[in-house]
Amino acid sequence: MIALRPIKETLSICKVPDYSLVDLCKPYCFTGCTPDEKSLVCRTEDVPSNATSKDDGWTVFMIEGILDFSLIGILSGIASTLADAGIGIFAISTYNTDYILVKDENRTRAEEALRKAGYIIKD
Repeated sequence: MIALRPIKETLSICKVPDYSLVDLCKPYCFTGCTPDEKSLVCRTEDVPSNATSKDDGWTVFMIEGILDFSLIGILSGIASTLADAGIGIFAISTYNTDYILVKDENRTRAEEALRKAGYIIKD
């Protein structure tokens, strides 16, 4: 069964004009750049002063272990479980694993829904 580990950090999702004030070496720093926008997910304490908008108060669940690229449906299963519980997510993938963000006020309900669906929540 899939195990998820809550991360003891609160994150913010931001829009920035550029990454000049972002310390990319800080933990839990994720960027996304398209022709239309530059996005940043980081610890709330690390939000740069040039952020043009931000949404604070996100809790993080990390999928434990290294996920092989051939694995199918892991993120989809978690997203569906949380959607069925009426909980929206913001998902981020790294080379090794996936991170699922839910609003802080939904953390307990998210943990309950995931446990009920058979996921292991590590403390």
